[in-house]
Amino acid sequence: MSVGVIPETHQLEETEEDLAAGTAVPWVVIVWNDPVNLMSYVTYVFQTYFGYSEAKARTLMLEVHEQGRSVVSTGSREQAERDTVAMHSYGLWATFQTADA
Repeated sequence: MSVGVIPETHQLEETEEDLAAGTAVPWVVIVWNDPVNLMSYVTYVFQTYFGYSEAKARTLMLEVHEQGRSVVSTGSREQAERDTVAMHSYGLWATFQTADA
């Protein structure tokens, strides 16, 4: 590098469109299988908290039981955080992440 030459810097510029697109990415709540909760209880939680029908709640519960996990809700980051905390309050193992992860 010669004297007087300023090295090129690459700066990430976030535009309003970039920020809007980032907030539009949906988040998902994942409930994980655990050795503690009964299948009937997990079904009850999904019906009670999310308002799912018995059939939908049972389908999600079976995904948790048979596949080890199930996406139980989708929405904004804030909603995913609320839903995850709610699942924890019911004693379920839950996490949230972006839908594209």
